[in-house]
Amino acid sequence: MSVDLSTVGEVLHISLDRAERRNALDIQHCRDLEQAVRNAGDSRAILLSGVGPSFCSGADFDVVTTVEFRTALYSMLDAITNCPVPTIVYAHGHAIGGGLQLALAADLRVAHPETVFAVPTARIGLAVDPWTITRLIHLAGGGPARSMLLTCDSLDAERGYQLGLIDRLGNSDDAMELAAHISRLAPLTMRYIKQAANESFDFVSTPEVRASFEACWSSNDMQEGLRARIEKRPARFEGS
Repeated sequence: MSVDLSTVGEVLHISLDRAERRNALDIQHCRDLEQAVRNAGDSRAILLSGVGPSFCSGADFDVVTTVEFRTALYSMLDAITNCPVPTIVYAHGHAIGGGLQLALAADLRVAHPETVFAVPTARIGLAVDPWTITRLIHLAGGGPARSMLLTCDSLDAERGYQLGLIDRLGNSDDAMELAAHISRLAPLTMRYIKQAANESFDFVSTPEVRASFEACWSSNDMQEGLRARIEKRPARFEGS
């Protein structure tokens, strides 16, 4: 598997283990992570982290344009969001694109002070789904979220903490301590809080927004953005 599993007390610790690619998500990575979350068993909290220099550098560009990858990615994010037990992400290094989506899907986020978050999809012509954009606005605030998305600028952990996107600054031990603390609290209350919090999010996507999202993934601009990235040159977008 592309994830490592360990149990500390009643905490299931899931580690992304693809350090040679900075934990870039591919289809199998997403499926393994989803399976680990859905098979959490009697765990009362889940801690998700990454091995190596970064938490998750985003999607693997070898597969990012495939329907299979998008299906695996969003199925995995749904599993994390709707998991019946609390989920905590510990981010370090970089949480870019898919890495930020993982953090957004969790209930709580702990970040190393030097962590960097970004959603640079507009540099390539890709798009994150409407849920991701709305969730980022919900957690970080409308202005900061729009700034990240429209400028492709990164957000450091300290600023993320000030905005409320990050719940705590610390290291991996701090994240495990938080997960262990949560695992000792009343599980039925935890389940209820998660359900009520998710309902309060009340995400709705219109057909027009979904059509715009799909148009990005079938555009000439996306192909140009990917070519430009490979050729290490500025992309020349035409809006088609």
